[in-house]
Amino acid sequence: MAENNMLEMKQVTDSLGKVEIAPEVIEVIAGIAASEVEGVAQMRGNFASGVVERLGKKNHGKGVKVELSDEAIKVDVYCVMKFGVSIPKVAQEVQDNIRQALLNMTALEADEVNIHVVGVQFETAKQEVELNEEI
Repeated sequence: MAENNMLEMKQVTDSLGKVEIAPEVIEVIAGIAASEVEGVAQMRGNFASGVVERLGKKNHGKGVKVELSDEAIKVDVYCVMKFGVSIPKVAQEVQDNIRQALLNMTALEADEVNIHVVGVQFETAKQEVELNEEI
């Protein structure tokens, strides 16, 4: 999902060496930050990530694409929202949460955080259970 180039962090203080952050790390941070927001039902993944999750391994970078270019960080998040939430409000919360998580964990500022809503999840399973209990 991410490019193979690494992002090198520049430090203003005395340096003991360099710190490089792989784009996959930024994907994982953004994926977890997006999933934490109330109103996000799930992150969109591909067939391979779905198979891996069914085998028991959690893919935290699912639904996130990171592009690094000349000190610019662009994050694209593909998610499914819960039915009944305000999509603009939840999308803004996702953007804010991702920006804050990246800043806190890596001291990097994201230039763009784009939210792509690819679906709406309905709560039909709960409603069916409640209807069956009433009968």
